[in-house]
Amino acid sequence: EVRLVESGGDLVQPGGSLRLSCTTSGFTFSMQGMSWLRQAPGKEIEWVSTITITDRTMYADSVKGRFTITRDNAKNTVFLQMNNLTPEDTAIYHCSSGAKPRWQPRGQGTQVTVSS
Repeated sequence: EVRLVESGGDLVQPGGSLRLSCTTSGFTFSMQGMSWLRQAPGKEIEWVSTITITDRTMYADSVKGRFTITRDNAKNTVFLQMNNLTPEDTAIYHCSSGAKPRWQPRGQGTQVTVSS
């Protein structure tokens, strides 16, 4: 059974930083590209970032230069370092081992709230 469990979400002030983690099991992590997605209240799910099996990284324009995706194949975990957060980054963040458009499977998500 594929499992993806996100953690690290929190309430943070604008300009702050968070590091999200996604621990996985049930598949060969090192052979799978991994992505982060987010969904703000009342909005469609939005792709944020992807890291390939060769560590090539891609980012949405809205987060480029502020977010960094990394992976640790020994721990079957993917990370998202988020810096200089703004209220527009407020969302539930999900990791996924799937691809668009459905981005399945994905985890339940972790809440990130950016507010003063």
